[in-house]
Amino acid sequence: MTTVTTPSHRGCPDTQAKRRVTLIGALVNLLLGIGKIAMGMIGQSQALIADGVHSLSDLFSDGVVLLAATYGGKGADRDHPYGHGRIETVATAFIGAVLVVVAAGFIYDVVVRLFFAPEALLVPGWIALIVALISIAAKEGLYQYTRLVARRVRSNMIEANAWHHRSDALSSVVVVVGIVGVLLGFPWLDAVGAIIVALMLGYMGGQFMWKALRELVDTALTPDEIAEIERLINRIDGVRSVHGLRSRRMAEDALVDVHIVVDPRLSVSEGHRIAEAVRDYLTREIDDVAEVMVHVEHEDPYWHDETRRLPLRRRVEHDLRQKWSPLVAGARVERVDLHYMEGTLEVEVHLPWNAADETGTRPEEVQALVAAAESIDYISTCRVHFIGH
Repeated sequence: MTTVTTPSHRGCPDTQAKRRVTLIGALVNLLLGIGKIAMGMIGQSQALIADGVHSLSDLFSDGVVLLAATYGGKGADRDHPYGHGRIETVATAFIGAVLVVVAAGFIYDVVVRLFFAPEALLVPGWIALIVALISIAAKEGLYQYTRLVARRVRSNMIEANAWHHRSDALSSVVVVVGIVGVLLGFPWLDAVGAIIVALMLGYMGGQFMWKALRELVDTALTPDEIAEIERLINRIDGVRSVHGLRSRRMAEDALVDVHIVVDPRLSVSEGHRIAEAVRDYLTREIDDVAEVMVHVEHEDPYWHDETRRLPLRRRVEHDLRQKWSPLVAGARVERVDLHYMEGTLEVEVHLPWNAADETGTRPEEVQALVAAAESIDYISTCRVHFIGH
């Protein structure tokens, strides 16, 4: 028995919030990128120029994030039954790859200037220092705002973009250190600062790529998160044990598959009701859990192989009819319930009963019915219940 929820759609408000914060970030990055490159050229700061290109690369990544936020927020459809959340994951990996490529280009350029053309090293002035300080303030403010939105809408992609802003602020700090070093008489320090900025950029890009790739190959939630999910499931009335829990990420959402063991004599409807309770409780208590598939089992997995060897209802009923055909009570059977219990099959037989009917089934006929059923090698027990009319 399995019960499933469809992936949650976070709706228009969250999508609009993602778009708004990304557009604001794009505008800031555009202004900062143009300003830092221009002032880096005027102020003779190679590190500030590199930092300006960093800001423009942020602008490019903002465009990718904007597209991903627009299409990744769409709900499930026929072609994408689990929703479009992986669009955000691919966008995150793409942003990371771009950052790594940009970082490699900067490092190559600076190494060439340091070791093969030292006369090409730039000597920054005070104007470059002022622009770098303005950049630090602007990017740190953008980081704080973007991260606040990311936490509110629970978006890994937006939080990654927030840390992208933070990396730009930190790179500007390195630029400031480099410029100050040059002004103090160390002309090579600005180039070293550019290398450090590039390394930071490459590191952040690698982190984004690694996290996105782990999600794309369906890496499970952390052990602590899994333990918390199992703890919550075990609190549900009717759940005897939990096993086979599997999980994976899709953007900000977590998808969970789990097997629960319940009382083997429960009705199908009660088992389904317990499964629904598990699903509802997890999605209510854990914000990240958006979809839960619950498989209801009646016994410990240890017995599964033995139970699978037992026949299904059609053959069981055929064998019972053959055994009961010569018996008087056999013709009166109204319903047969089958219970697959730890590698054996238990049968419950329902016969009609009426206190005013003196021609009802006699005890010896019931005993014959039970004996005939239990003579079948795969049936361990047969019980008879009388149904009043």
